Amino acid sequence: MRYQISGKQIDIGEALQSHVKTELGETLGKYAGRPTDAVVIFSKSGPEFVCETVVHLSTGLTAQAKSHAHEIYAAFDGCCEKMDKQLRRYKRRLKDHHSERTTPVELMASSSYILAATEESEDESEAAVAPMIIAEMETKIPSISVGEAVMQMELAHSTVQVFRNEKHGGLNVVYRREDGNIGWVDPR
Repeated sequence: MRYQISGKQIDIGEALQSHVKTELGETLGKYAGRPTDAVVIFSKSGPEFVCETVVHLSTGLTAQAKSHAHEIYAAFDGCCEKMDKQLRRYKRRLKDHHSERTTPVELMASSSYILAATEESEDESEAAVAPMIIAEMETKIPSISVGEAVMQMELAHSTVQVFRNEKHGGLNVVYRREDGNIGWVDPR
């Protein structure tokens, strides 16, 4: 597994890095069979340290956790506890509702764009036709079931998940509605 441990305007020592690798490795070893990489970022927000962790699993799931504390080790430990809880729930859901996946999730390459916010102007038709692209990134779209897409969206705390439906191969979207329910778009 590949670890990327960094600090935003803080120096991360060897002792903290080895602590992160040991503790996170134990947590991931309990629940995740084949994690591919983990990104751990430490920062400071006022008097508190902030730890953000993102773990990518071979099943296509991205789990993330964030914690605040007055001590840097306590911030990481809180983050690790949240990650442990997420992965435990994920594994329980897989056992309860889904068959064990024997092969890794297929990922389709795609492009993702960030568009500039448009300012109110007199000629809005020109801005709507040609928005300014700020950034272009590569992204992966997983081939998973609808249930797995909902689970991945919930575990990642996101509001939308684009995926390729493994039943028929078409692109689908699940999203969190304002009333708290989950919406599913399946164009046919």
